[in-house]
Amino acid sequence: MAGTAPTRGAQRLIAVMAALASSLLLLFLAVPIGKLIGAGGAAGVRQLAVDAELRGALSLTAMTATAATLLGVLGGTPLAYLLARREFRGRAVLSAVLDLPLLIPHPVAGIALLLLLGRESVVGGAMITAGLRVVGTPLGIVAAMLFVAAPLFISGAREAFAKVDPRYEAVARTLGDTPQRAFLRITLPLSRRGLVASAVVMWARAVSEFGAIVVLTYNPKVASVLSYDRFTSFGLNEALPVAAVLALLALIPLTALRTLRGADDGAAP
Repeated sequence: MAGTAPTRGAQRLIAVMAALASSLLLLFLAVPIGKLIGAGGAAGVRQLAVDAELRGALSLTAMTATAATLLGVLGGTPLAYLLARREFRGRAVLSAVLDLPLLIPHPVAGIALLLLLGRESVVGGAMITAGLRVVGTPLGIVAAMLFVAAPLFISGAREAFAKVDPRYEAVARTLGDTPQRAFLRITLPLSRRGLVASAVVMWARAVSEFGAIVVLTYNPKVASVLSYDRFTSFGLNEALPVAAVLALLALIPLTALRTLRGADDGAAP
């Protein structure tokens, strides 16, 4: 038996409640960032001219986030393609394992990495023997960023590949392309916007990481650790400029990406 349709008054009430809930959530998400940038953004930009430690932390943050993103794209693209295109036993388990770093507390992620890469571990000891020390070096920062941010790229890339009709690849194969050539000539170009967007999101997430990094590498300091260090050592006023600049650093590429995607969508036929 069909249910009773809501009356026009009930529909209007639901629409008003939904709009109110959305507005409150938007304010809750946007106002803290706006207040942070408003309170410390200008001071942070001015401080860049005189604070060598801040410039060094931002430079280290940008370089290590870029390195982590490149590694995430290099290793995550084949995984994302596999998950988007192939059905196999254990696929759900593999997906869950890849998403797990997003769900565990990030200090816990740092502890897990320390167990794997610390000098007392088999892997960490072998790397030290080979001349690669992870803990307390920029390599540890890259490892922490990669661990917590790569799942975002893989998830986004998987969605991008899934949106490409596999029949295009099949047609290319019938015309003589190898699977690799069909991927490079058909799938990769058609999914490039999604891949670029996922890489930008991963980079921004890596820039803002703190919990896993601070376990592996307190020094040298990235911007998030420097902000925490100044907050605990000197108080809120000293931490504000660093935190505001860090928020701007993550916000700028995301805003540029959304703007470009909006322009592309508007230009699409």
